[in-house]
Amino acid sequence: MKNIVYFDLETQQSAEEVGGWDKISAMKMSIGVTYNTARGEYKIYGEPQVNDLIAELQRADLVVGFNNLRFDYEVLHGYTTMDLRQLPTLDMLVELQNTLNHRLSLDSIATATFGLEKTAEGLQAIRWFKEGKLLEIAEYCCFDVKLTKLVHEHGARHKQLHYNNRFGKKLTVPVKWDV
Repeated sequence: MKNIVYFDLETQQSAEEVGGWDKISAMKMSIGVTYNTARGEYKIYGEPQVNDLIAELQRADLVVGFNNLRFDYEVLHGYTTMDLRQLPTLDMLVELQNTLNHRLSLDSIATATFGLEKTAEGLQAIRWFKEGKLLEIAEYCCFDVKLTKLVHEHGARHKQLHYNNRFGKKLTVPVKWDV
């Protein structure tokens, strides 16, 4: 069985706080979450366990995320010299953007496909970090990983996803990925 690792992380600081989007690696991870299909379980990593998270990603047959190439891996590059973009990775945002020529949010796909909405957003997670509310960040991040897994599996099974465009119209996009 293929070891697919679904992955997301939240940061301690915003792009504005570190001096811009070209300094993502300075944002520092607050919480990272994986769902590992080989183990069939979620795992939550705090910043002290970031090396364990990176090791788990390295052991994956495929890492699946949403904006993980441009964002999550860049945050982790603040902790490692390894180029994580070399890992076998499916970044669903990149794949969908290549098909549609514009970006979609995970929320627009989850809402249109499953009727599920994200429970918060990244800036809220940063506020929680500053308030010491790591449990709230972990719950939010786990839910994002669950949405990522559901979206990936639905796309692999049905070869399409639904999304709401900026006018609220439900549209369909074909996808070409497997489980």
